[in-house]
Amino acid sequence: MTNLHKHRSRRVTDGVTRAPHRAFLRATGLDDESMQKPFVAIVDTFGENTPCSMSLNQVSDNARLGIAAGGGVPIRGSAISVSDGTSMNHSGMRMSLVSREVVADSVELFVRAHSYDALIGVAGCDKTLPGILMGMVRVNVPGVFLFGGAMLPGVAPGQLPGGAGHGLRRQATILSTIEAVGTAQRGDISRAQLDAIEKQCTPTAGSCPGQFTANTMAMVAETLGLAPLGSAMVPAVYSERIAIARRAGETVMRILKQGGPLPRDLVTLESLENACAAVAATGGSTNAALHIPAIANEAGIRFTLDDVQRVFAKIPLIGDLQPGGRYLAQDLHHAGGVPAVLNALLEGGFLHGDAPALGGGTLAEALNAYDGPDGTVVRPCSEPLGENGGLVILRGNLAPDGACLKIAGLKSLTFTGAVRIFECEEDCMAVVAARDYREGDVLVIRNEGPKGGPGMREMLSVTAAIYGQGMGEKVALLTDGRFSGATRGMCIGYVGPEAAAGGPIGLLRNGDRVHIDAREGILRVDLSDDELARRRAGAPARPPRRLAGVLEKYEALVRPAHLGAVTHSGNVEWPYDAPTPGDDGAAE
Repeated sequence: MTNLHKHRSRRVTDGVTRAPHRAFLRATGLDDESMQKPFVAIVDTFGENTPCSMSLNQVSDNARLGIAAGGGVPIRGSAISVSDGTSMNHSGMRMSLVSREVVADSVELFVRAHSYDALIGVAGCDKTLPGILMGMVRVNVPGVFLFGGAMLPGVAPGQLPGGAGHGLRRQATILSTIEAVGTAQRGDISRAQLDAIEKQCTPTAGSCPGQFTANTMAMVAETLGLAPLGSAMVPAVYSERIAIARRAGETVMRILKQGGPLPRDLVTLESLENACAAVAATGGSTNAALHIPAIANEAGIRFTLDDVQRVFAKIPLIGDLQPGGRYLAQDLHHAGGVPAVLNALLEGGFLHGDAPALGGGTLAEALNAYDGPDGTVVRPCSEPLGENGGLVILRGNLAPDGACLKIAGLKSLTFTGAVRIFECEEDCMAVVAARDYREGDVLVIRNEGPKGGPGMREMLSVTAAIYGQGMGEKVALLTDGRFSGATRGMCIGYVGPEAAAGGPIGLLRNGDRVHIDAREGILRVDLSDDELARRRAGAPARPPRRLAGVLEKYEALVRPAHLGAVTHSGNVEWPYDAPTPGDDGAAE
């Protein structure tokens, strides 16, 4: 490996023609000595729009200290974030998945425009994590990812059923409030009780504390080798995060001097399979099946839902984590964090131990410094919670490109029922809120895919209301949109092809019989190929619509969900610039 000292930034700081550039840099407070040092970007998604991002300032500030201690010049920039917590259940959710692309693009623009030598990426919520990770892999300079951490749980009011005890029985999270909406609609709790849960479930800054999308993707980052081992599950408010951030700054400087490993050295077929194994083993978010292929795309690796399925199918469930299990991120942190999960998988033969590690060497070598499973929060693979991982991919004549179901916590893995069609999320939510559906229904929400939405909204409010009404496994919900990592119940998302692309989900009619078998990985409708062909031939053309703005651009560019809903062909090349003519003494 070659020392990458100022391998990019010298094009901005060195030579006669760069006098104007240096003048601008002097206006930012840099001097001659600073301009001889590597420039290290810090890109975070700090904002006051979500508790997930409110702790990121301190993370970035301490990463700056580590970079400076390692001999670099830290230069901070920020990208936007979209809060799923306040954009759900209305049209604002169309912006959520789009923001993943905006964040990744922001990293590329910030780093490439200014020729930064290295990068610390900092994120805290569902789409900012994959967005930052995608951007890191795209620019492929020495980099380290830092997660902001999860919030601590709140306390459920004692008057609620199951809320009079201590410990887990009194824990409350944002999911408690979302599901309590359905409970209130059923009349089992009062508005005052709902208000009490709302006011007590989210006591600190940080992401949602279960194994929802943010924590799942933080685990993915750590497993891929893009984040320091042991960093993902540390709660946002723990002072340990200060030390982690400072060490990350020092680490990125060490990688810069060593010449690697670079992000694309770390993101390999083996590390991607490891990431899928960690997600399945912990009952993680179904959104990982969308984001892992997108990260792979940035590295030029074709890794589709087929590859995700291949890994998911052989992994046991060993993490007893919410929403399907009992424990939260802070519990996993105290039980050994992500390394405990990875060591359990390694011992069970489900992990590629020869995958590269952030600090050099192999993942297996790096894991030697950490303990294995505690037996409670994380089980050994020889004593799993379930033989099947927490997630399965379903296929059949209703989902030729696949669909995803979280089975962690499900009591039954099969379901058969009659279809009830909804052309958008709002139509279904109105029926659920009115409790105008019945046991055995298969509620189908379509036209919510990447292009059909556009934006592929997640349906947490609908699924949580169903669960809160006590109908979580008495009905099934099927959509070409997404689900939150907090979703539980017989909820199948990412059905592909989507309705807008001519998928079979768009051909369903009220009363059609659908069969779901998670054990066999089957999702099919009782219709012959001839009948589906007849319906397709008679289907009306989608009416034109005018979108404009970011959604118009997204609809034009986005690819199918089974490919990660990406918006470009991947494997970006960033060649080094040739020497500038007339630049006496410019470095090669």
